[in-house]
Amino acid sequence: MLRAVMLRRGLLLWVSRVGGLLVLLCCSLSLLYVMRCSPPYSNDPPLSHILPHAGSNHPNLGGTRPETGAGAAGVGGAGPAHSGGPPSAHSYQVLLQEREEQHRLHISSLKKQIAQLKEALQERSQQLKGVQESLKRANGGPAEGQEGGAASQGGGVGEAHGAKSQPADLQEFLKAQLSKAEVTSGIRLPSEYAVVPFESFTLQRVYQLEMGLTRHPEEKPVRKDKREELGEVLETALHSLNTPSSEQDRRSAAENAQASKVYTPSDFIEGITRTEKDKGTLYELTFRGESSNEFRRLVLFRPFGPLLKVTNERVDTTNVLINIIVPLSRRTDKFKQFMHNFREANFKNYTLMQLDEEFSRGRGLDIGARAWKGGNVLLFFCDVDIYFTADFLNTCRLNAQAGKKVFYPVLFSQYNPSVIYGSPDRVPAVEQQLVIKKDTGFWRDFGFGMTCQYRSDFLNIGGFDIDIKGWGGEDVHLYRKYLHSNLLVVRAPSRGLFHLWHEKQCADELPPDQYRMCMQSKAMNEASHGQLGMLFFRHEIEAHLRKQKLQQNSNAKKT
Repeated sequence: MLRAVMLRRGLLLWVSRVGGLLVLLCCSLSLLYVMRCSPPYSNDPPLSHILPHAGSNHPNLGGTRPETGAGAAGVGGAGPAHSGGPPSAHSYQVLLQEREEQHRLHISSLKKQIAQLKEALQERSQQLKGVQESLKRANGGPAEGQEGGAASQGGGVGEAHGAKSQPADLQEFLKAQLSKAEVTSGIRLPSEYAVVPFESFTLQRVYQLEMGLTRHPEEKPVRKDKREELGEVLETALHSLNTPSSEQDRRSAAENAQASKVYTPSDFIEGITRTEKDKGTLYELTFRGESSNEFRRLVLFRPFGPLLKVTNERVDTTNVLINIIVPLSRRTDKFKQFMHNFREANFKNYTLMQLDEEFSRGRGLDIGARAWKGGNVLLFFCDVDIYFTADFLNTCRLNAQAGKKVFYPVLFSQYNPSVIYGSPDRVPAVEQQLVIKKDTGFWRDFGFGMTCQYRSDFLNIGGFDIDIKGWGGEDVHLYRKYLHSNLLVVRAPSRGLFHLWHEKQCADELPPDQYRMCMQSKAMNEASHGQLGMLFFRHEIEAHLRKQKLQQNSNAKKT
């Protein structure tokens, strides 16, 4: 019953807001129409008193104009025929006709807009009426039009039916979503891998299982949408606890008004939530009750609506050029391997730009981006230890759009092949190492150096901070610039983009804290958790294997 009341209130509030917004917009356009179409107030004399006399220099009707260049005679150019003579009556008629035609077209456009707004407002009003009638029927009361008999069921029945059926159908769909989800009962699952786990949360923290490499098992809800989601859930729960939901509850609350508890956020203990991607999000919240051993638990469900088609477009990438820009300092062996991959991806043309200065990754990429003079082009900022496929380049083309979208792929970072395959002698060719598995690498979700964007967007955003020297820092700076702009940042794993493993050196000159961080990063890139554990316990494992071998030999001798 509580969920039904909340749903009805939400629908009524949404429809009334939309209707009010359309009414306000319609009134604003009507006022604009009146203001534009009414004659403007002016202290100037009427047109008949300002007609130019012979020899006048009216800027629109013959005479001289302060412009340079040649023109037709009599239109402000250098022609001698009528350069200073009086304008004819035909010129005034042409001017007045042009002004009249402009006003007529403008008035016609405003009338069309007002008619469209009126039509939309009428449609929203019918929808609101349908929602109200469906709510009345749900509460057992008669709907409008049923009390007056058959006389009120004439020509408007067919028009109102569609508006009434839409909210009712939506309500039925949302109720069906609730019945399908695992809310009141479980469903049979094929294995332990099919379980959708819950996350737990308090007022200040979220405790989560799916962390990746940048999230923590316990953290504050950093993302704004997550904070607002949990805040709305807590607010709805408190409102439900403090507002009686039925007539019986209202009477009991009135009788025990002095003794009843008013729930506040401090009474919230914890909650759990999970999302079934095709059904909705479930929330279970626990509050302190009237006594130490009493609790109040609320279950809320946010159903997902039906799918809506947003766009259906054809994208042709045939003529979309990509400029791959790679900063390089030494590392000739990696560059040779990169150029082999470069040719494998059907690239033929390249340009080497040599700089005689201290190396800066950001400055190198910035110079490469600005060096292109062939118009707006798609840029792919890359590094020499990156392997990409031809399919990735199409992904780059599809996910970047000038003035609208930039693409920040999450690449798959390779572990040390010598650890993966047991020894350096067993390591296969690079192409055979590009396997996306738990023991071969990880999604490098903390890196932002590889990106696809159009040159115009890169220049408009301000480019790299070229004051940053060496490697690191410039990519995050550029990434934040895009996040602070109106461009859509597409961040997604890319199955055709790999970071090839290379040994990481931690210099002895580093301070202790930085050296420790460097070694942690080196360990993270070296192998998986399980593989590092096997390396750590390798002596214990080898001793166990020796004992097993001795045991087998002794058993063989006895037999």
